[in-house]
This record gives sequence, structure tokens and C-alpha cells, in this order.
Amino acid sequence: MMVPLTALRAVALDVDGVLTDGTLYYGARGEIMKAFSARDGMGISLARLGGLQPVIITGRTSTPVAKRAADLKIKYVFQGKENKWQTARDVCRTLQIDIQELAYMGDDWNDLQVLRNCGFSGAPADACQEVRQAVQWVSSYKGGQGAVREWIEYILRAQGKWQDVVSAYDTSVSEICQ
Repeated sequence: MMVPLTALRAVALDVDGVLTDGTLYYGARGEIMKAFSARDGMGISLARLGGLQPVIITGRTSTPVAKRAADLKIKYVFQGKENKWQTARDVCRTLQIDIQELAYMGDDWNDLQVLRNCGFSGAPADACQEVRQAVQWVSSYKGGQGAVREWIEYILRAQGKWQDVVSAYDTSVSEICQ
């Protein structure tokens, strides 16, 4: 059952296949490198301006994710979490919100339990078939290529906050540039 999108207070995101295209680059010393979309980063910044708390829940642990989250000022980052459903419930307790106030975007089987139980679920265009069938909204963009930005913009527009977010962003940018 989909809740009114106006009830959403947080947006939680998987990393590999959502914030990235799912490709893992390994360096000669075993270090992992990941590529992130600047458009998705802007979407996360806009979510925060719109009053949505951004959250990352990922099964892997990597320094690039910690660095990207810090750059985007994402306070709630949960890495190395094999049981994403338990982590999502822990996040909700921490944020003092109901699971129905949490939106979640994932792309693969390990995201399904959260996607089926959160308030609003989304997936990139290239998510696995089972996820695309289970979610309430599918992006026209692939993971790591703007899917998160499109999803957040959809939520903010549905909440009636889009113009206020645009105005707030315009104001903050003009203040910085002066």
C-alpha cells in the first residue's frame, strides 16, 4: 500500500547499482574505486533542502562510499549491512519515524524486503526484473546515471515542495557567490 508521498521524511539509498552503475574497479593493491553521478549528488542535496533526510544502506563497506557520503553531508551511512530490512527498521527508530515515512531505492534481491515494506519504493531502469515489478516507481535512468535525482525530484514535486526547493537553492547559491 502506497502512503501519500507528503508523509515521507527520509530517503534511503542502496549504493551499488543505485548511486553507482554497479561496476567495481579494483586497483593493483586491492583498493576499490566507484564512480558516482554528480546529478544524483545534486538530487541528494535537493532532498535535504526539501526536508528529506538522506540515508545510505549498503551491503558492502568501502572508503569511496564514506567519502562520497561526507562530501554530500549524509549523516546516516550504514555500510556492511547484509540485512537491509533490519537496518532500515533501525534507521527509522534512530530518526523516530515510521517505516511508512521512509522511501527506499534499491536494485537487486537484497533490497526487496525493504522495498516491499517502506512507504515509497523506487528502482533504477536497469534494476533486476523482480525489483522493477515490486516497486511503486521505476526511473527512466539507469543506476549511477541520474536515477536518484529523478526519483527525489518526483517525490519533492509530489510533496508540493519543488518550487520552494528551487527558490531555496537559488538563494543559497546567490549568497555563496556574493
